[in-house]
Amino acid sequence: MRKLLMLAIIFVVSLSAVAIFSQSTYAEESASSANTSGGVVVQSIPGPTLAQKVTERTSASWSWYIVRGSGIIAAAALIILMLSGIGLVTGRTFRFLEPITAWASHRALGIVMGVSLLIHMFGLLFDRFVPFSLLTLFVPWLSNYQPVTIFGLQLGSLFVALGVLSFYLTVIIVTVSLLWVENKPYLWKITHLLSYIVMAFVFIHTLYLGTDFTHGIVRWLWIAMGVGIAGISLYRLWRSKSL
Repeated sequence: MRKLLMLAIIFVVSLSAVAIFSQSTYAEESASSANTSGGVVVQSIPGPTLAQKVTERTSASWSWYIVRGSGIIAAAALIILMLSGIGLVTGRTFRFLEPITAWASHRALGIVMGVSLLIHMFGLLFDRFVPFSLLTLFVPWLSNYQPVTIFGLQLGSLFVALGVLSFYLTVIIVTVSLLWVENKPYLWKITHLLSYIVMAFVFIHTLYLGTDFTHGIVRWLWIAMGVGIAGISLYRLWRSKSL
């Protein structure tokens, strides 16, 4: 389990780096050169500088960067949470972390994911390219963003709705974990099974709506991680005889 956690951390860091650099655009100043007297004369073309272009782009798209970054952090935290949670259940995490430290770290990761998710959602209210309101953020299928049709069946904004449903399930899981993990362990155990549903919803939501995950190597890395998490989760459920 320690190796799996290390691989997951390396994966999400690499995934974030590739995502950031794959979508970044760089502006270069144009120049023309002419040979005169054996030398080179460089003439710059009038226009905004690179710093001015970066500043303009950032000021126009700052909300998009916040939504994008917080979404990646929330997805990464969820992956590590899933692996560490399986390690806590099987007991393998305790081989390199003391129980108190392991549980505290797991809880802290849950809080990080919850805060990142809130930033991810409320950041959409300031997005200039995709209009969202409080109602479309909190009511599934109310948004008209990227409607989905499968085999002729219109499913509305399915991928957005999965994100909204994931938010509500996450709120339930985090609330129960913070308030009743010791007083109501059975309720906590049953509620925590919802995390597998959250992982499935987030996987689909990110795969089809994530700016960095819709094409290229990042998409295939995300698919590979999803398949790996699914296999580990099934193995854990099989071991605990929860199937």
